[in-house]
Amino acid sequence: MRYSLILLTALSFSSICQAEDLQPQLNVSYGPHARNVLDFYPAKSDSPTPVVLYIHGGGWRGGDKKTNPKAFLDKGISVIAINYRYVQNGEEENVVPPVKAPLGDAARALQFIRSKAKEWNLDKTKIGATGGSAGACTSLWLAFHDDMADPKSDDPIARESTRLYCAAVNGAQVSLDPKELREWMPNYRYGAHAFGYKDLQNVIDNREKVLPWIHEYSPIEHVSKDDPPIALFYRGEVPVVGASPKDPTHSGIMGVKLAERLEAIGVDTVLVHPGIEKPKYKNSTDYLIDKLSK
Repeated sequence: MRYSLILLTALSFSSICQAEDLQPQLNVSYGPHARNVLDFYPAKSDSPTPVVLYIHGGGWRGGDKKTNPKAFLDKGISVIAINYRYVQNGEEENVVPPVKAPLGDAARALQFIRSKAKEWNLDKTKIGATGGSAGACTSLWLAFHDDMADPKSDDPIARESTRLYCAAVNGAQVSLDPKELREWMPNYRYGAHAFGYKDLQNVIDNREKVLPWIHEYSPIEHVSKDDPPIALFYRGEVPVVGASPKDPTHSGIMGVKLAERLEAIGVDTVLVHPGIEKPKYKNSTDYLIDKLSK
């Protein structure tokens, strides 16, 4: 009995030391492409930590994973920031449609992170995604999409779940469907490059061809009652559905329409935009800290 207690104490001490010894790791490869790399910022803890998955914006055509993790680390939440293939990388590799490259990479990165849970002292059940613009769109796609894990795969990473605990995003595009986007905002013009077209009118003219892609890669198409809690943050003008805002690409009108869909089926939803007084959360960081700390 005494030996067992000594062994258990030694193992516990070893685990604590290992967790305390974790250091940031930069440019860890999670896939074959040069942009399939992530930065890991571990929070100091003797128990598995929640994780913020940061997905950078840049229209899926630019941007980088550089971020400041301090606010989360101070609260015992680890941060992992990813790079991913741009749509132009997808075109070079004949990925159809090109947006499959960045979105698929984000899903793979999430699975890779879960595969590292024990080594990196992570709670794989508490992963919240965040990002702005295209990174926000990707985060929502992950949040709403059915689990893409393949339990029969020979690849242990592919057997990991792609489901999220929550997501909090900034200036998100919630749809890639030009038909509904133009109904919400007549001056909407973003997103054709996701499908390999030059402008939105080309997408509209080829709607029948593009429709299966819209169903698969448009976040709002995957909304269901089992989705995790979602927080949507927007700046700019007070959103008015049917108006033509100055920045339609990041307009809160999209948040209004997505929140309507989510609330109608009972998904826990927070929407913050100009015109909402005294919001419970000032920003996505506050929301994620609150949700992931519970």
